[in-house]
Amino acid sequence: MALSPEELERYARHIVLREVGGQGQAKLRAARVLVIGAGGIGSPALLYLAAAGVGTLGIVDDDKVSLSNLQRQVIHATSHVGRPKTESASLAISKLNPHVNVEVHELRLDAGNASRIIKSYDVVLDGSDNFVTRYLVSDTCYHQKKPLITAALGTFDATLTTIRAHEQGKDGTPNPTYRCLFPEPPPAGTVPACEEAGILGAIAGVAGTLAAVELLRAIVGFGESLVGKLLMIDMRSMRFETLRYEWNPENPLSGKTAAANPSQIAVS
Repeated sequence: MALSPEELERYARHIVLREVGGQGQAKLRAARVLVIGAGGIGSPALLYLAAAGVGTLGIVDDDKVSLSNLQRQVIHATSHVGRPKTESASLAISKLNPHVNVEVHELRLDAGNASRIIKSYDVVLDGSDNFVTRYLVSDTCYHQKKPLITAALGTFDATLTTIRAHEQGKDGTPNPTYRCLFPEPPPAGTVPACEEAGILGAIAGVAGTLAAVELLRAIVGFGESLVGKLLMIDMRSMRFETLRYEWNPENPLSGKTAAANPSQIAVS
């Protein structure tokens, strides 16, 4: 279906880009994207994905907006304090771009619902704030053959990578999994929560916006993705570094002796 005159004007700055054009914009409109977490990473990512014209945005979150969220979770407004984050984010998206269809999943992703929800989307962006969810999402995306962009925040730092573990590299070697990068979660209590350690609000904007760029790249196909590369951002020194990582044949997900399904892999 051709873009309408209103859409042609709205997305004009995309369409004149040789790397996007009308064909790329049509791909964005046809895409179904799932964003897990409408928090620090999900907030700016959702806004830019909506502005870019992604046709369907699914949002997973079981939390409500609190006043302390507003320092970094820019999709929510003061008047939305106490309301579900999925509802608040949906309202913001509808005001920004009425062409975007929003699907709300007001729940916590777990082993019982992850596969059902993820399978109906083309690409997944994980901005969750706990290791159990990150491993669950990455494992499920592998089994559902879905590209995954995953990002995490620290106090003044952030990381970002793209996982396409269901595919192979140019040399025929499997692409690495999240478990190739982080074989096990850190011991409980070693990574303080945001409530304890604090966070510079703007770092969420940097990481979430870069995650949106990676996701748009995954849909349209321009440039070189972060598959097999971990982008590390340090806002104290304004440094951006990239760490390369490879498929580990011993990883329990896609390794030579991999488990049959993600429920067989324990994450504590």
